[in-house]
Amino acid sequence: MPKFSLERIIRADREKVFEIFSNYDSYQKRFSEHYPSIRVRSVRNNVAVVEEHLNFDNEEFVIMAKHVSEKPKLHEIFIIGGDAKGSYIKQQFVQLGEKTKVVVDVDLKIKGKQKIMSLFRKNNFEENYSKILDDFVKAAEN
Repeated sequence: MPKFSLERIIRADREKVFEIFSNYDSYQKRFSEHYPSIRVRSVRNNVAVVEEHLNFDNEEFVIMAKHVSEKPKLHEIFIIGGDAKGSYIKQQFVQLGEKTKVVVDVDLKIKGKQKIMSLFRKNNFEENYSKILDDFVKAAEN
């Protein structure tokens, strides 16, 4: 399954950018077209387990994600259950003067009917994830 990296330069300070990207609790409110449902299952220090419904590639994925944050430089998402179990997303935040560079590494593992459907139609996972990333960038710049 797909592995890819994306980068964005954001016109905002690293603390603000990190807050937007790592605040899973606000995903449903801020990014409801991508995250129609979020339910925090547990939080302990810098680790949270979150049940997420993610609209991706015209499909809804139900996942259990473990978010690990190292403020303000790293946010990791380990998919520990559901339709994309075994996937991993690493978001790194680098201060560049008054801007922030975000480097996102994605290792996507699709399972079940989504995997079967992907065999029958063209899937551009990188392009779809890029759209989600762009919405996070817009939120950070506003």
